[in-house]
Amino acid sequence: MKYKKWFLDGCMALLAIFLLPTAAISHTAKYKQAILQTLQQANQHFMNKWPDPGAVVTVKGVSRPSNLWTRAVYYEGLMALYSIYGEKVYYDYSVRWGNSHQWGLRSGATTRDADHQCAGQTYIDLFEISKNELWVSAIKASIDSMVASDKVDDWYWIDALQMAMPVFVKLGKHYNDSRYYEKMYKLYAYTKYKQGGTGLYNPVDKLWWRDKDFIPPYKEPNGSNCYWSRGNGWVLAALVRTLQDLTVSDPHYQEYLDDYKNMCAALLPLQRKDGYWNVSLTDSSHFGGKELTGTALFVYGYAWGINNRMLPRAKYLPSVTNAWNAMQREAVRKDGSLAYVQGTGKEPKDGQPVNYTSVPDFEDYGLGCFLLAGVEVYKLKK
Repeated sequence: MKYKKWFLDGCMALLAIFLLPTAAISHTAKYKQAILQTLQQANQHFMNKWPDPGAVVTVKGVSRPSNLWTRAVYYEGLMALYSIYGEKVYYDYSVRWGNSHQWGLRSGATTRDADHQCAGQTYIDLFEISKNELWVSAIKASIDSMVASDKVDDWYWIDALQMAMPVFVKLGKHYNDSRYYEKMYKLYAYTKYKQGGTGLYNPVDKLWWRDKDFIPPYKEPNGSNCYWSRGNGWVLAALVRTLQDLTVSDPHYQEYLDDYKNMCAALLPLQRKDGYWNVSLTDSSHFGGKELTGTALFVYGYAWGINNRMLPRAKYLPSVTNAWNAMQREAVRKDGSLAYVQGTGKEPKDGQPVNYTSVPDFEDYGLGCFLLAGVEVYKLKK
Protein backbone atom coordinates (compact mmCIF):
# COMPACT_ATOMS: atom_id res chain seq x y z
CA MET A 1 0.00 0.00 0.00
CA LYS A 2 2.80 2.40 0.92
CA TYR A 3 4.56 1.49 -2.30
CA LYS A 4 1.39 2.19 -4.31
CA LYS A 5 0.97 5.61 -2.64
CA TRP A 6 4.63 6.43 -3.28
CA PHE A 7 4.27 5.39 -6.91
CA LEU A 8 1.12 7.50 -7.44
CA ASP A 9 2.67 10.51 -5.72
CA GLY A 10 5.71 10.19 -7.95
CA CYS A 11 3.59 10.02 -11.06
CA MET A 12 1.65 13.10 -10.04
CA ALA A 13 4.85 15.02 -9.35
CA LEU A 14 6.29 13.98 -12.68
CA LEU A 15 3.06 14.98 -14.42
CA ALA A 16 3.21 18.39 -12.75
CA ILE A 17 6.71 18.95 -14.07
CA PHE A 18 5.40 18.56 -17.61
CA LEU A 19 2.09 20.36 -17.17
CA LEU A 20 3.12 23.49 -15.29
CA PRO A 21 5.53 24.84 -17.88
CA THR A 22 2.85 24.38 -20.54
CA ALA A 23 0.36 26.39 -18.51
CA ALA A 24 2.96 29.07 -17.85
CA ILE A 25 3.88 29.27 -21.52
CA SER A 26 0.22 29.52 -22.47
CA HIS A 27 -0.33 32.36 -20.01
CA THR A 28 2.75 34.19 -21.26
CA ALA A 29 1.69 33.74 -24.88
CA LYS A 30 -1.77 35.19 -24.17
CA TYR A 31 -0.27 38.15 -22.31
CA LYS A 32 2.19 38.86 -25.12
CA GLN A 33 -0.55 38.52 -27.72
CA ALA A 34 -2.67 41.05 -25.83
CA ILE A 35 0.23 43.50 -25.81
CA LEU A 36 0.84 43.06 -29.52
CA GLN A 37 -2.83 43.52 -30.34
CA THR A 38 -2.93 46.72 -28.30
CA LEU A 39 0.11 48.10 -30.12
CA GLN A 40 -1.32 47.13 -33.50
CA GLN A 41 -4.65 48.73 -32.66
CA ALA A 42 -3.11 52.02 -31.56
CA ASN A 43 -0.80 52.13 -34.56
CA GLN A 44 -3.52 51.23 -37.05
CA HIS A 45 -5.68 54.08 -35.78
CA PHE A 46 -2.86 56.49 -36.55
CA MET A 47 -2.10 55.04 -39.99
CA ASN A 48 -5.78 55.17 -40.90
CA LYS A 49 -5.92 58.81 -39.86
CA TRP A 50 -2.74 59.64 -41.80
CA PRO A 51 -2.84 57.47 -44.96
CA ASP A 52 -0.30 59.81 -46.59
CA PRO A 53 2.79 59.83 -44.34
CA GLY A 54 4.17 62.86 -46.17
CA ALA A 55 1.09 65.03 -45.61
CA VAL A 56 1.66 68.43 -44.03
CA VAL A 57 0.85 68.54 -40.32
CA THR A 58 -1.38 71.49 -39.47
CA VAL A 59 -1.98 72.32 -35.81
CA LYS A 60 -3.80 75.44 -34.66
CA GLY A 61 -3.46 77.01 -38.08
CA VAL A 62 0.29 76.40 -38.37
CA SER A 63 1.49 73.98 -41.05
CA ARG A 64 4.67 71.95 -40.63
CA PRO A 65 6.37 69.27 -42.77
CA SER A 66 5.86 65.76 -41.43
CA ASN A 67 9.57 65.24 -40.73
CA LEU A 68 9.24 67.39 -37.60
CA TRP A 69 10.30 65.92 -34.26
CA THR A 70 6.85 64.84 -33.10
CA ARG A 71 6.40 62.62 -36.15
CA ALA A 72 9.99 61.42 -35.97
CA VAL A 73 9.37 60.07 -32.45
CA TYR A 74 6.37 58.17 -33.78
CA TYR A 75 8.58 56.47 -36.36
CA GLU A 76 11.01 55.45 -33.62
CA GLY A 77 8.11 53.55 -32.10
CA LEU A 78 6.95 52.15 -35.43
CA MET A 79 10.42 50.79 -36.19
CA ALA A 80 10.43 49.16 -32.76
CA LEU A 81 7.06 47.54 -33.54
CA TYR A 82 8.42 46.40 -36.90
CA SER A 83 11.32 44.73 -35.09
CA ILE A 84 8.96 42.33 -33.27
CA TYR A 85 6.21 42.12 -35.87
CA GLY A 86 7.68 42.50 -39.33
CA GLU A 87 4.61 43.63 -41.22
CA LYS A 88 5.75 44.94 -44.61
CA VAL A 89 3.15 47.68 -44.40
CA TYR A 90 5.07 49.21 -41.47
CA TYR A 91 8.29 49.25 -43.45
CA ASP A 92 6.59 50.63 -46.56
CA TYR A 93 4.85 53.35 -44.56
CA SER A 94 8.18 54.44 -43.10
CA VAL A 95 9.93 54.41 -46.47
CA ARG A 96 7.13 56.48 -48.00
CA TRP A 97 7.64 58.99 -45.21
CA GLY A 98 11.34 59.26 -45.97
CA ASN A 99 10.76 59.45 -49.70
CA SER A 100 8.21 62.22 -49.27
CA HIS A 101 10.98 64.39 -47.79
CA GLN A 102 13.73 63.14 -50.13
CA TRP A 103 15.34 61.88 -46.91
CA GLY A 104 15.99 65.46 -45.91
CA LEU A 105 15.79 67.26 -42.58
CA ARG A 106 13.54 70.07 -41.57
CA SER A 107 15.53 73.30 -42.25
CA GLY A 108 18.08 71.37 -44.32
CA ALA A 109 21.28 69.37 -43.97
CA THR A 110 23.13 72.25 -42.30
CA THR A 111 20.85 72.21 -39.25
CA ARG A 112 22.29 71.78 -35.76
CA ASP A 113 18.83 71.63 -34.19
CA ALA A 114 18.33 68.30 -32.42
CA ASP A 115 14.58 68.40 -33.09
CA HIS A 116 15.25 68.60 -36.81
CA GLN A 117 17.80 65.79 -36.65
CA CYS A 118 15.44 63.36 -34.91
CA ALA A 119 14.10 62.02 -38.22
CA GLY A 120 17.61 60.75 -38.86
CA GLN A 121 17.13 57.94 -36.34
CA THR A 122 14.58 56.24 -38.57
CA TYR A 123 16.42 57.17 -41.76
CA ILE A 124 19.46 55.32 -40.45
CA ASP A 125 17.40 52.32 -39.30
CA LEU A 126 15.86 52.04 -42.75
CA PHE A 127 19.26 52.50 -44.38
CA GLU A 128 20.57 49.53 -42.40
CA ILE A 129 17.89 47.47 -44.14
CA SER A 130 18.06 48.96 -47.64
CA LYS A 131 21.77 49.92 -47.80
CA ASN A 132 20.76 52.97 -49.83
CA GLU A 133 23.33 55.65 -48.99
CA LEU A 134 21.04 58.39 -50.27
CA TRP A 135 18.76 57.80 -47.30
CA VAL A 136 21.42 58.95 -44.82
CA SER A 137 23.24 61.58 -46.86
CA ALA A 138 21.45 64.56 -45.28
CA ILE A 139 21.60 63.38 -41.67
CA LYS A 140 25.24 62.37 -42.05
CA ALA A 141 26.11 65.78 -43.51
CA SER A 142 24.32 67.49 -40.62
CA ILE A 143 26.12 65.50 -37.93
CA ASP A 144 29.47 65.63 -39.73
CA SER A 145 29.34 69.42 -39.70
CA MET A 146 28.81 69.34 -35.93
CA VAL A 147 31.66 66.88 -35.45
CA ALA A 148 33.96 69.20 -37.40
CA SER A 149 33.12 72.26 -35.27
CA ASP A 150 34.14 73.26 -31.74
CA LYS A 151 30.64 74.35 -30.69
CA VAL A 152 29.21 72.20 -27.87
CA ASP A 153 26.28 74.17 -26.42
CA ASP A 154 23.59 73.07 -28.91
CA TRP A 155 21.62 70.87 -26.51
CA TYR A 156 20.31 73.56 -24.17
CA TRP A 157 17.11 71.63 -23.33
CA ILE A 158 17.01 68.03 -22.18
CA ASP A 159 14.57 66.85 -24.86
CA ALA A 160 17.45 67.33 -27.32
CA LEU A 161 19.28 64.35 -25.84
CA GLN A 162 16.66 61.90 -27.05
CA MET A 163 16.27 63.64 -30.37
CA ALA A 164 19.94 63.60 -31.35
CA MET A 165 22.15 61.33 -29.22
CA PRO A 166 20.97 58.11 -30.90
CA VAL A 167 21.80 59.62 -34.29
CA PHE A 168 25.43 60.12 -33.27
CA VAL A 169 25.64 56.58 -31.90
CA LYS A 170 24.05 54.97 -34.94
CA LEU A 171 26.42 56.77 -37.32
CA GLY A 172 29.43 55.94 -35.16
CA LYS A 173 28.46 52.30 -35.06
CA HIS A 174 27.76 51.96 -38.79
CA TYR A 175 30.88 53.80 -39.96
CA ASN A 176 33.05 52.50 -37.11
CA ASP A 177 34.08 56.09 -36.38
CA SER A 178 34.67 57.08 -32.76
CA ARG A 179 34.60 60.77 -33.62
CA TYR A 180 30.81 60.64 -33.46
CA TYR A 181 31.00 59.24 -29.94
CA GLU A 182 33.54 61.84 -28.86
CA LYS A 183 31.49 64.76 -30.11
CA MET A 184 28.32 63.34 -28.61
CA TYR A 185 29.93 63.19 -25.19
CA LYS A 186 31.14 66.80 -25.40
CA LEU A 187 27.61 67.93 -26.20
CA TYR A 188 26.14 65.73 -23.46
CA ALA A 189 28.68 66.88 -20.90
CA TYR A 190 27.96 70.55 -21.61
CA THR A 191 24.24 69.96 -21.07
CA LYS A 192 24.86 67.95 -17.93
CA TYR A 193 27.55 70.04 -16.24
CA LYS A 194 27.54 73.57 -17.71
CA GLN A 195 24.27 74.56 -19.35
CA GLY A 196 22.59 77.37 -17.41
CA GLY A 197 25.69 77.82 -15.27
CA THR A 198 25.32 74.67 -13.18
CA GLY A 199 24.28 72.09 -15.73
CA LEU A 200 20.79 70.65 -16.12
CA TYR A 201 21.50 67.50 -14.08
CA ASN A 202 21.04 67.55 -10.32
CA PRO A 203 23.57 65.05 -8.93
CA VAL A 204 21.73 65.01 -5.59
CA ASP A 205 18.26 64.11 -6.84
CA LYS A 206 19.61 62.23 -9.92
CA LEU A 207 17.03 64.00 -12.10
CA TRP A 208 17.18 66.71 -14.77
CA TRP A 209 15.80 70.23 -15.05
CA ARG A 210 14.16 70.73 -18.41
CA ASP A 211 16.21 73.85 -19.22
CA LYS A 212 17.87 76.77 -17.45
CA ASP A 213 14.48 78.35 -16.67
CA PHE A 214 13.84 75.66 -14.06
CA ILE A 215 17.17 75.65 -12.25
CA PRO A 216 16.74 76.95 -8.65
CA PRO A 217 15.71 79.37 -7.35
CA TYR A 218 12.74 78.23 -9.47
CA LYS A 219 10.49 75.97 -7.40
CA GLU A 220 7.23 74.11 -7.76
CA PRO A 221 4.20 75.34 -5.73
CA ASN A 222 5.03 72.85 -2.95
CA GLY A 223 8.61 74.17 -2.74
CA SER A 224 10.28 71.23 -4.50
CA ASN A 225 12.53 71.30 -7.56
CA CYS A 226 10.67 71.22 -10.87
CA TYR A 227 11.31 67.95 -12.66
CA TRP A 228 9.06 67.53 -15.67
CA SER A 229 8.02 63.95 -16.27
CA ARG A 230 8.31 63.79 -20.06
CA GLY A 231 11.55 65.76 -20.03
CA ASN A 232 13.16 63.22 -17.75
CA GLY A 233 11.57 60.51 -19.87
CA TRP A 234 13.37 61.90 -22.91
CA VAL A 235 16.69 61.67 -21.07
CA LEU A 236 16.05 58.11 -19.94
CA ALA A 237 15.12 57.11 -23.50
CA ALA A 238 18.25 58.84 -24.82
CA LEU A 239 20.43 56.86 -22.46
CA VAL A 240 18.71 53.60 -23.42
CA ARG A 241 19.09 54.24 -27.13
CA THR A 242 22.70 55.26 -26.61
CA LEU A 243 23.69 52.30 -24.45
CA GLN A 244 22.09 49.74 -26.75
CA ASP A 245 24.35 50.72 -29.67
CA LEU A 246 27.44 52.18 -28.00
CA THR A 247 30.49 49.98 -27.69
CA VAL A 248 31.23 49.00 -24.09
CA SER A 249 34.85 50.03 -24.61
CA ASP A 250 33.85 53.66 -25.13
CA PRO A 251 35.51 55.75 -22.38
CA HIS A 252 32.18 57.31 -21.40
CA TYR A 253 30.03 54.19 -21.52
CA GLN A 254 30.17 53.75 -17.75
CA GLU A 255 29.06 57.32 -17.11
CA TYR A 256 26.04 56.89 -19.34
CA LEU A 257 25.24 53.62 -17.60
CA ASP A 258 25.59 55.18 -14.14
CA ASP A 259 23.36 58.09 -15.14
CA TYR A 260 20.79 55.65 -16.47
CA LYS A 261 20.77 53.48 -13.34
CA ASN A 262 20.72 56.48 -11.00
CA MET A 263 17.74 57.95 -12.83
CA CYS A 264 15.88 54.65 -12.69
CA ALA A 265 16.40 54.42 -8.95
CA ALA A 266 15.34 58.04 -8.39
CA LEU A 267 12.14 57.63 -10.40
CA LEU A 268 10.97 54.45 -8.69
CA PRO A 269 9.63 55.99 -5.44
CA LEU A 270 7.95 58.77 -7.44
CA GLN A 271 5.57 56.41 -9.22
CA ARG A 272 1.90 56.76 -8.29
CA LYS A 273 0.02 53.81 -6.81
CA ASP A 274 -2.11 53.59 -9.95
CA GLY A 275 1.01 52.98 -12.07
CA TYR A 276 1.45 56.41 -13.64
CA TRP A 277 3.86 59.23 -12.90
CA ASN A 278 2.62 62.80 -12.49
CA VAL A 279 3.65 65.49 -14.98
CA SER A 280 5.46 67.18 -12.10
CA LEU A 281 7.50 64.37 -10.60
CA THR A 282 7.86 65.87 -7.13
CA ASP A 283 4.64 67.90 -6.80
CA SER A 284 1.44 65.90 -7.22
CA SER A 285 -0.62 69.02 -6.54
CA HIS A 286 0.72 70.82 -9.63
CA PHE A 287 -1.52 69.48 -12.41
CA GLY A 288 -1.40 66.02 -10.90
CA GLY A 289 -3.10 63.09 -12.58
CA LYS A 290 -2.54 60.29 -15.03
CA GLU A 291 -0.12 61.12 -17.86
CA LEU A 292 0.93 58.72 -20.57
CA THR A 293 4.04 60.09 -22.28
CA GLY A 294 6.33 60.35 -19.26
CA THR A 295 4.98 57.07 -17.90
CA ALA A 296 5.55 55.26 -21.20
CA LEU A 297 9.13 56.51 -21.48
CA PHE A 298 9.88 55.33 -17.94
CA VAL A 299 8.35 51.92 -18.72
CA TYR A 300 10.50 51.80 -21.85
CA GLY A 301 13.62 52.53 -19.81
CA TYR A 302 12.79 50.06 -17.06
CA ALA A 303 11.72 47.19 -19.33
CA TRP A 304 14.79 47.63 -21.52
CA GLY A 305 16.98 47.52 -18.42
CA ILE A 306 15.37 44.29 -17.25
CA ASN A 307 15.62 42.71 -20.70
CA ASN A 308 19.30 43.61 -20.97
CA ARG A 309 20.18 42.74 -17.36
CA MET A 310 21.01 46.33 -16.51
CA LEU A 311 18.37 46.49 -13.77
CA PRO A 312 17.41 43.91 -11.13
CA ARG A 313 14.21 42.24 -12.28
CA ALA A 314 12.72 41.75 -8.81
CA LYS A 315 13.04 45.45 -8.02
CA TYR A 316 11.72 46.97 -11.25
CA LEU A 317 9.31 44.43 -12.75
CA PRO A 318 6.42 45.30 -10.39
CA SER A 319 6.72 48.93 -11.47
CA VAL A 320 6.70 47.99 -15.16
CA THR A 321 3.75 45.65 -14.72
CA ASN A 322 1.73 48.19 -12.77
CA ALA A 323 2.37 51.00 -15.26
CA TRP A 324 1.89 48.98 -18.43
CA ASN A 325 -1.30 47.32 -17.25
CA ALA A 326 -2.70 50.72 -16.27
CA MET A 327 -1.91 52.25 -19.66
CA GLN A 328 -3.17 49.26 -21.63
CA ARG A 329 -6.36 49.09 -19.58
CA GLU A 330 -7.19 52.79 -19.20
CA ALA A 331 -5.39 54.88 -21.82
CA VAL A 332 -6.22 53.06 -25.06
CA ARG A 333 -9.65 54.10 -26.27
CA LYS A 334 -11.89 51.74 -28.25
CA ASP A 335 -10.87 53.34 -31.54
CA GLY A 336 -7.16 52.93 -30.74
CA SER A 337 -6.46 56.57 -29.92
CA LEU A 338 -4.59 57.34 -26.70
CA ALA A 339 -5.85 59.21 -23.66
CA TYR A 340 -3.93 61.06 -20.95
CA VAL A 341 -1.35 62.45 -23.40
CA GLN A 342 0.07 65.82 -22.38
CA GLY A 343 0.40 68.21 -25.31
CA THR A 344 3.66 69.81 -26.38
CA GLY A 345 5.43 72.16 -23.99
CA LYS A 346 8.13 72.01 -21.37
CA GLU A 347 6.49 72.04 -17.93
CA PRO A 348 3.49 70.72 -15.98
CA LYS A 349 1.09 73.53 -16.88
CA ASP A 350 1.54 73.11 -20.64
CA GLY A 351 -0.95 71.09 -22.65
CA GLN A 352 -3.47 71.00 -19.84
CA PRO A 353 -6.01 69.68 -19.11
CA VAL A 354 -4.81 66.10 -19.43
CA ASN A 355 -7.60 63.56 -19.00
CA TYR A 356 -9.39 60.70 -20.75
CA THR A 357 -11.24 62.90 -23.22
CA SER A 358 -8.59 65.56 -23.84
CA VAL A 359 -6.84 65.63 -27.22
CA PRO A 360 -3.22 66.84 -27.39
CA ASP A 361 -2.10 69.28 -30.05
CA PHE A 362 0.10 66.57 -31.58
CA GLU A 363 -0.85 62.92 -31.17
CA ASP A 364 2.10 61.28 -32.92
CA TYR A 365 4.88 61.47 -30.31
CA GLY A 366 2.59 60.05 -27.61
CA LEU A 367 2.01 56.99 -29.76
CA GLY A 368 5.74 56.72 -30.42
CA CYS A 369 6.45 56.65 -26.68
CA PHE A 370 3.69 54.08 -26.15
CA LEU A 371 5.02 51.80 -28.90
CA LEU A 372 8.56 51.95 -27.53
CA ALA A 373 7.28 50.96 -24.09
CA GLY A 374 5.00 48.21 -25.33
CA VAL A 375 7.66 46.56 -27.47
CA GLU A 376 10.05 46.28 -24.52
CA VAL A 377 7.28 44.93 -22.29
CA TYR A 378 6.46 42.42 -25.03
CA LYS A 379 10.06 41.21 -24.92
CA LEU A 380 9.97 40.53 -21.19
CA LYS A 381 10.24 36.89 -20.20
CA LYS A 382 7.66 35.44 -17.84
